Amino acid sequence: MIGRTGLRAVLFDLDGTLLDTAPDLGHAANVMRERRGMPPLEEAIYRPRASSGARGMIEAAFGLTPAHAEYEVYRTEYLDLYGEVMRRRTQPFDGVPELIEALARASLPWGVVTNKVERFALPLTASLPLFASAATIIGGDTTPHAKPHPAPLLEAARRLGVPAQACVYVGDDERDIEAGRAAGMPTVAARWGYLGVGADVDAWGADAVIDAPLDLLNFLELAYTK
Repeated sequence: MIGRTGLRAVLFDLDGTLLDTAPDLGHAANVMRERRGMPPLEEAIYRPRASSGARGMIEAAFGLTPAHAEYEVYRTEYLDLYGEVMRRRTQPFDGVPELIEALARASLPWGVVTNKVERFALPLTASLPLFASAATIIGGDTTPHAKPHPAPLLEAARRLGVPAQACVYVGDDERDIEAGRAAGMPTVAARWGYLGVGADVDAWGADAVIDAPLDLLNFLELAYTK
């Protein structure tokens, strides 16, 4: 059973779309600051940059970009720390569990396509009951290219056995919309997510912009009942 004509699967970004990972991403950066005798930063400083993962956290915490000579040292330390704390406070956004239940009732397969590398994406999703029904989990290093390249989305569609144009991709970063378009998928922008500093979500060119997870059901033309 499907709602909107032609759609046979739903693919989601992970951080900022399904899961609120910002508290743990920021905590790892604050541990690094503490090690250097620096005070912690407010979570609100980290949150808009959370979709950029380690790069965003290191830039927020230390002002370092990948062009800096010591960036890779900081990145390695950050990733090791994040691996230790990534289950500390991470949880689904409000409405996400109900959304996934509704997709299951509609017999609509779903999966995840994230730039979070498999080292973190696979154990994190495996630890949360929400993902028990996920048909596929594609990490940032599952294919040779990460988003905004379409390769990860095309691999997800291949694993689902569904044409790319029959999948809808939902994400909270402009690169998600770029990747979806490049893969030939309808795209939905998640306004509740991290979005990026100064982002103009309505200018991304998504097929729809939604304010809350359950709003996706309207796009899919699926009724939601508790």
